[in-house]
Amino acid sequence: MSFWIGVLIFAVGILVSVCLHEAGHLLTAKRFGMKATQYFAGFGPTVFSWRRGETEYGLKAIPAGGFVKIVGMTPLEEVAPEDQDRAFWRYPLWQRTVVLVAGSATHFLLALGIFYAAAVTTGLPNPAAQSFQPLEAKPVVGVVSDCVVPGFDLTKDKALRACRPGDPVAPARAAGLRHGDLVTSIGGKHVSTYGDLVTAIRGTPPGPVQLTYRRDGVTHTTTADLVPTQRPALDDTKMTGPLETVSAIGISVRYPKRILQYGPVTAIEGSVSFLGSTVEQTFKAVAAFPSKIPKLFDAIGGGQRDQETPISVVGASRIGGEAVELGAPIIFLALLGGLNVFIGVFNLFPLLPLDGGHVAIAWYERARSWVAARRGRPDPGRVDYNKLLPATYLVIMLFGGLTLLTLAADIVNPITLQ
Repeated sequence: MSFWIGVLIFAVGILVSVCLHEAGHLLTAKRFGMKATQYFAGFGPTVFSWRRGETEYGLKAIPAGGFVKIVGMTPLEEVAPEDQDRAFWRYPLWQRTVVLVAGSATHFLLALGIFYAAAVTTGLPNPAAQSFQPLEAKPVVGVVSDCVVPGFDLTKDKALRACRPGDPVAPARAAGLRHGDLVTSIGGKHVSTYGDLVTAIRGTPPGPVQLTYRRDGVTHTTTADLVPTQRPALDDTKMTGPLETVSAIGISVRYPKRILQYGPVTAIEGSVSFLGSTVEQTFKAVAAFPSKIPKLFDAIGGGQRDQETPISVVGASRIGGEAVELGAPIIFLALLGGLNVFIGVFNLFPLLPLDGGHVAIAWYERARSWVAARRGRPDPGRVDYNKLLPATYLVIMLFGGLTLLTLAADIVNPITLQ
């Protein structure tokens, strides 16, 4: 039951977000004096509506979004003589731009509010942990092992991973290293990354070696008695490659916290920072989308679903339901906020019929008029939207096809948290 409650809450959250997107357009248009005749949640047949002033508000039968109708949005629309002065295109460029981007701005504000709520309650995922590269990190000690068994083979001697009575103490522990120590040099070689440290240790013969580290701002020097052991090649991140006999000291790098906790004040900076990293990740995901399309077809055909493939609203709602079922509100909130960021970014792409397409045309018209004036030529006027209709239909078909593809993958082979 909790799963379906979570699905319902997430789906309603998406619908409310989209309705608020349209409300952003509506409120800014009314604020500037433009005439908005309709504001509806959903599409299709009207379930009910009411009129307040010059605007009709209501609910449509298909809860798949919403829309607001502003008089004179494009030259293709007929404008009544009495509405000519209030037509959208007659207003200053900056006001039209504000109205057009208000929807995406609303999504960003919603995401910021969701991230703030998560920051002060569940905490926020640490972006540094998601993109963490151990070998590129600073050589800060994370875990100090209790022992390092000479000649230990990670592949063949899995049962010996836990220390046994009589096993020698790890060189790092015997040398007094602790969690949080910053290693600066080993054997007289300066190290600036954990990868440098690993390379230096593996390149040093077993036996005593001088090691320098900083603890609480104070530099210390100690001696570690390195021992030989079996380890995979350094560039084998999965640790399944051929083994080689190297020196070992018995430490691991300090990994960043996966979840960051905040107070009411520090959550402001934390949520803003997380919003920025989410926007950055969204652009990277969009850029990588074409490479994910074949994997979606594979998932539909019964192959393993790549966890990084795009998801539809159905897939997102399903994950939201699982998050509620598993008692993981941080996943629910991060996903809902991230989806708002995606919608906000996506709508700003300079393609019709997206908001960003209308913005691009408005600024193109202004630039074209400016160039014509500089050359002493007459104003070329507004862009002919009829010429853009084929490209607009192509974009609609493309996005529609991709939506159906992700929807099919989410139904046939959904991404799950378990």
